[in-house]
Amino acid sequence: MQDPRTPLDPTDIALLDRLQRRGNATAQELGDTLHLSASQAGRRRQRLEDNGTIQGYRARLDPIRLGLHVQAFVQVQMARHGTEQSADFSRLLRTRQEITSAWTMTGEADYLLRVWCPDLPALNRLIHDVLLAHPTVARVHSQIVMDQPKDDSPLPVA
Repeated sequence: MQDPRTPLDPTDIALLDRLQRRGNATAQELGDTLHLSASQAGRRRQRLEDNGTIQGYRARLDPIRLGLHVQAFVQVQMARHGTEQSADFSRLLRTRQEITSAWTMTGEADYLLRVWCPDLPALNRLIHDVLLAHPTVARVHSQIVMDQPKDDSPLPVA
């Protein structure tokens, strides 16, 4: 099997670290930080975008300012396993804005979902009217986030 990693030199690593912290940095700002010309920094960024190391850029939004006061992690255990059931449940995941990320897992739960809702009644409706109502779902276990002492952080690139 071929190693999918991209060979990175120290300048690439510094560039990736900077972009993870400030994705809207201009080529000039990156060049100044990395002691390169703006064109050199821009070419490095373009190469890392083209080879898929950089997958995209996003704005980080404040959930409270958007009226999203409840964050929860929801574990979902499937009643039946199979290609059709997985595809059906995956379609459901893509249709629900409240589900901001989902992972398939080993262990008792088949899926781990990160959800954001305006309030507890909305979370209750999502769990009971959507997830538990889905024909392939056997069990749901939710944990409400009280606080996040460490924000989502950049990936370790060194």
